[in-house]
Amino acid sequence: MDVFTTRYDFSQQFNMPSKDAFEWCTDYRENDFSIMGMKGKRQIRKVSNDVIILTDIIYNNGKSITKKKLVRLDARKLFWSNTHLAGPNKHSQFLYQIIPIGKKSKLEFTGPQVNYSKTEVSQKEIKLIQKEAEEEDSAIWKRLAKKIEGDLN
Repeated sequence: MDVFTTRYDFSQQFNMPSKDAFEWCTDYRENDFSIMGMKGKRQIRKVSNDVIILTDIIYNNGKSITKKKLVRLDARKLFWSNTHLAGPNKHSQFLYQIIPIGKKSKLEFTGPQVNYSKTEVSQKEIKLIQKEAEEEDSAIWKRLAKKIEGDLN
């Protein structure tokens, strides 16, 4: 089995103060997938004030993918991590931080994603996987930013 890491990052601006953006982004709910424009189910288990276990079932093209994630929150730093415990990208750890920009804010995302393949993967394929993951995650956060603005109005 070929195991490799792809790394990508992006930022997403929010038209709200940083503390409010952090609270909105880390207020996990069962309907999160509909907000993200995806089909899925989310089970949320709050272990403590700063530790959450998410079990996500995502439906795509007639198939389902289950992911189990450990989320660690640091409200003081407006930071959180999302570590995949099970699923196709097991051991990936995604990092998020909300940065204040006056009365607005932005999300800084870093995604070191662990990938598994039954066959050897070329550098060209790795770059394509990286690009697709960045585009997909960035598009999700663009939809979430629109939802935040809708919630404010």
